[in-house]
Amino acid sequence: MKKFIKENHFVLIFIYKAIAIAAALFLAYLVRFDFYLRDSFWHDYPYLLVFALLVKFPIFWQQGLSRGWWRYVSIADIILLARANLLASMGFIIALVFFYDRMTGVPRSVLVLDGVFCFALMSGTRFLTRAARENYIPGFRGRRSHGTNTLIIGAGSAGQMIAREIQQNRGLNKKVVGFIDDDPMKQGYRIVGYKVLGTQEDLVEVCRREQVEEIISAIPSANGRQMRSIVERCENLQISFKTLPGVSDLIDGRVSIQQVRDVALEDLLGRDPIRLELDRIRAFVEGKRVLVTGAAGSIGSEICRQVCHFNPARIILFDNSESPLFNIHRELAGSYPNLHHTAIVGDIRDIARIEGVFDNCLPQVVFHAAAYKHVPLMEDNSAEAANNNVRGTRVVAEAANRFKAESFVMISTDKAVNPTNVMGASKRAAELVVQSLARRSSTRFVTVRFGNVLGSAGSVIPIFKEQIASGGPVTVTHPEVTRFFMTIPEATQLVLQAGSMGAGGEIYLLDMGEPVRIVTLAEQLIQLSGFIPYEDIEIEFTGLRPGEKLYEELLIDGEGVQPTSHEKIMVARATVVDRERLLVQLEELYQLQRVIDQPGVIAKLREIVPEFRPEKAGVERESGKQF
Repeated sequence: MKKFIKENHFVLIFIYKAIAIAAALFLAYLVRFDFYLRDSFWHDYPYLLVFALLVKFPIFWQQGLSRGWWRYVSIADIILLARANLLASMGFIIALVFFYDRMTGVPRSVLVLDGVFCFALMSGTRFLTRAARENYIPGFRGRRSHGTNTLIIGAGSAGQMIAREIQQNRGLNKKVVGFIDDDPMKQGYRIVGYKVLGTQEDLVEVCRREQVEEIISAIPSANGRQMRSIVERCENLQISFKTLPGVSDLIDGRVSIQQVRDVALEDLLGRDPIRLELDRIRAFVEGKRVLVTGAAGSIGSEICRQVCHFNPARIILFDNSESPLFNIHRELAGSYPNLHHTAIVGDIRDIARIEGVFDNCLPQVVFHAAAYKHVPLMEDNSAEAANNNVRGTRVVAEAANRFKAESFVMISTDKAVNPTNVMGASKRAAELVVQSLARRSSTRFVTVRFGNVLGSAGSVIPIFKEQIASGGPVTVTHPEVTRFFMTIPEATQLVLQAGSMGAGGEIYLLDMGEPVRIVTLAEQLIQLSGFIPYEDIEIEFTGLRPGEKLYEELLIDGEGVQPTSHEKIMVARATVVDRERLLVQLEELYQLQRVIDQPGVIAKLREIVPEFRPEKAGVERESGKQF
């Protein structure tokens, strides 16, 4: 039946309109003459019907009544129907006046009633179609009595559209139980057929009373504090949470249930939108040849995506991981088919390979994101950490200097500040390499230092999700351990912003917001997955791993910090480095790592980075500054 209706859609509409026009004229006469039709009616009716069909059909077609979906009829459609019927009735009357010789025998009230009944039949049928589609007609498919009990927070336009789509789409297997809205004027009222059950203060009571299984936050502008409030109120209820993307993401102007997604930790951390100085970034990147090392990694790949927005002349993707490099290269080729992309497999420690890339591609802007980053792993592989993070950075930075690149941006970490682990010490040594070059090079060398990014490969959030999926337990190193967090897009956007600033030699610090307790993240992620922490999913504390701190820092004693033109970026005063002594130390470090002398590597890193104190891992530094 559905197939027949779809294939004969226009024919059926044509027949329906003809029946509606004929029925309206008949009803007009019937009402006018008190349901008694005189003999003159049977003579006039066929002629009048021909006039009505010949006049009204073209007008209805011209007004667009043959297009549109009846199941989505709205006030705008009713206004269109009213206008079309008014024009059609006026055209019908004019045609009768000029071309029908028995016009004087047609009562004026019949012509008025004809227009009214024609409008009523056409609009009424459309509303009945929508009512049936949305299950509002008793006995016709019935109101939905099964499915996931869903509570919608926000009875505004977004919430109303979500409720309508749930009611229309039986395949979603959801049942709306009502709305929660803080507007006192909406309390107790029914909106699109569903009652506003209370405010957010009543959330827990409503969830228990209505046996809510799922909450959808239909407030696109909700910030992190509001999202946390919702989750915390329901922390002891086994409820899944979903939300709409932000207002800036709803660019098509129509909210859809397809856009509803699970609430993520990014929503709970809820940072303010970043203000980017687009003109400055565009001048920094547009029309330039850009090299990204570590292009296949979480940060490197997002830098590639962000750079491509600003139309570089060419982007060179460099990484030693073949499959991820293939994936990001294919993604960019599909998203930016007119942009010149080059994917190069290689190792940043290979001097010949790096110099060949610079010689052939002549990059003007270099983003150096390649690094070993896993703290516990590098504790057991200190020689590799030194070789890759320190020597690799030196190879790329010196090539940028030799081939006169315009800018070199190094991605660093908060773990380089007063490091207690090999990874942090190696990144601090790499910072010193870059700063020493900045003082004598025409290339503008800058460093950008930030903390953890949510969702990066091997980070805590994917690990927690895997543990929850397997039934737990979720493992946290220490109940008091805290970290700074940013989202990957936020971090990379600020990297581009910071890279476009300064004269060279600066270390830029990104505003990471307030530090977050890892155990709090674990508890919230368990709640978002529909479980109760410590009841359904256990949290176990395993103890700090080798090299880990309880608290991370972003500033070294004596660096000082100054604001910049961007509210989320600070600049630290560069450390004065004796370059000749540093070069000797780097060569000695290289010889130690060549023979895999792990204790020797650690001792040399302590010499290069005096603030490196591995014995203080897991101990809060009383004198440390936090930014």
